[in-house]
Amino acid sequence: MSSEASGTCRHFVTYSGIKLPLKLMNELDEAGLHNRNTFFRGHFDEQDRLIKMEKIVYGELELQHVYSYHANGALRQAEITDADEEVTVLDFDENGQPV
Repeated sequence: MSSEASGTCRHFVTYSGIKLPLKLMNELDEAGLHNRNTFFRGHFDEQDRLIKMEKIVYGELELQHVYSYHANGALRQAEITDADEEVTVLDFDENGQPV
């Protein structure tokens, strides 16, 4: 899976839930972004689905999720990279259930 994201990039304060893909919340504008030490950067495809999420802490990448989807819109794969650059890949069936 490519770690290069295309589409639109927006910034957020936090996320909700534990189910993947994460739901980014409280969008930040440019002014709000400069006043934050920690924020989430979301990249969205042309269907406004989250395809890449990055947690930025003091200017450093702390966590990254890269998502891909089945043709029906259900999550197909989540590639999660933690602060130690350990990568975990989770695969999902066409119902969005872990396989």
